[in-house]
Amino acid sequence: MIIYCDESGGLNAGAMTFSAVMLTPQAAADIHARFRSVTGLRGELKGSRISIVERAYLLELFDRAGGRAWVAVAKRDTLAQNPGGTLPSDLMLYAALLDLAVGRWLPETGGVCTDVVIDEGRYDASILAKVREDIQAGLGGWGRASLADSRRSDGVQIADVIANSLFNITVGSPRAHRIEQIIEPMLASKAIRVAELTQVS
Repeated sequence: MIIYCDESGGLNAGAMTFSAVMLTPQAAADIHARFRSVTGLRGELKGSRISIVERAYLLELFDRAGGRAWVAVAKRDTLAQNPGGTLPSDLMLYAALLDLAVGRWLPETGGVCTDVVIDEGRYDASILAKVREDIQAGLGGWGRASLADSRRSDGVQIADVIANSLFNITVGSPRAHRIEQIIEPMLASKAIRVAELTQVS
């Protein structure tokens, strides 16, 4: 199994979400193949660009394939209530959310070797290399942490859609209600689980 990771939003947008999606590479490829054959989508799959109906179909394929996800969520207003009222930097928040989401998976892997694939697009390569090293240290001998270009990773693109879905819900976007209707059965079945980050140390 692989844990594919991507984020959505930022403190300037009111919230940041980070999804850690567990799928086999074959399942991720099969989801993409079916989704693209039906929708005709070309290019990179992005949660911010697809329609509500396309989102619903992709998440149905994800659920049907046995996909599961932990999504770490941080709200700007919640973090601002911490002592001093200072907000963490974007990078500090990203790292804390990544650690929370991946950390929720590690006890559940049962000692099975699990690789973590992180989208390389948000920060400079040298910064992400340090993030990757930190995750690798947490994995120890259980797996390998690597960076991937989201345009070439089926799993990271699926993680993007899930992170974007929870971002829309968290900030109450105009599409939030309809996205909630799509996500609710997966939250109820625990195919998708949410962990809120309330402070960054």
